Amino acid sequence: MTLYIGREASKLWKRICSETTTEINLLLDNWKYLLAGLIFQYIHGLAARGVHYLHRPGPTLQDLGFYILPELGQDKAYISETVFTFVFLSFLLWTFHPFIFKSKKIYTVLVWCRVLAFLVASQILRIITFYSTQLPGPNYHCREGSKLARLPKPESVLEVLLINFPRGVIYGCGDLIFSSHMIFSLVFVLTYQKYGTRSFIKHFAWLVAIVQSLLIVASRKHYTVDVVVAWYTVNLVVFFIDKKLQELPDRSSGSSPMLLPLSTKDKDGKTKEENHKLLNGNSVDPADWRPRTQVNGKIQEDGNGIHDTAMNGA
Repeated sequence: MTLYIGREASKLWKRICSETTTEINLLLDNWKYLLAGLIFQYIHGLAARGVHYLHRPGPTLQDLGFYILPELGQDKAYISETVFTFVFLSFLLWTFHPFIFKSKKIYTVLVWCRVLAFLVASQILRIITFYSTQLPGPNYHCREGSKLARLPKPESVLEVLLINFPRGVIYGCGDLIFSSHMIFSLVFVLTYQKYGTRSFIKHFAWLVAIVQSLLIVASRKHYTVDVVVAWYTVNLVVFFIDKKLQELPDRSSGSSPMLLPLSTKDKDGKTKEENHKLLNGNSVDPADWRPRTQVNGKIQEDGNGIHDTAMNGA
């Protein structure tokens, strides 16, 4: 038993080291995209903080979802946050599963480049919408009489740039017409729908997304239209951007990292190496060991070519 555990631990460690090397190489090629996506997450938070200064509390708008779904109450607002945290952490752990499991389909760096592209595009649309029209927030801290409903004029630029994280993010107001939580959740679900391998998890993920939508409305964190807009907009964004991006290499067939697309520099280097081997009379690939004979200064692929040349000469 001890020998078996030691052997499996050794295999796991080798797998982690191998995957780490592969992902570091991918990171060196794609770090700019990841950094740009992470920086935009801060810009999105800064934009949400900015619109809070413009927010003016008022009567809650008439909403069909508020009539249908019972109000959870301020003391149960944590339920929707708990569901979102579960979705976020589950997806995060799944993207790192290639480091642990032998069966894998994705590369962590590449899938996060794709996810961040979806998020950035959706968040740009979200910023445009909540700066175009400011609505009175339905959340409890955004209603009339709450001290958090209006932000006093900032005393310095630094106060705005720091966005009072995380309190300023949790107790924001005015960033409506597009639910931020639903953007993240739907992007995660759609990504797993395409690259995940477990059918029952895919069905469960969609069910959780629907439950979260209902909880957001029941918690009065967003109007129903915010959730509805997120559902069809995020799906459209993912659909069109996914068609524009290069498809990720599939690892489910057990292909090695060397099958990743080479950069132009690597291709040029490989071509030079192949030409050098040919000039020295060496074969490039063992699978390409075919007899080559020189006749009248020309390289013939096989004996048939030599026979034809001799017949023509006769």
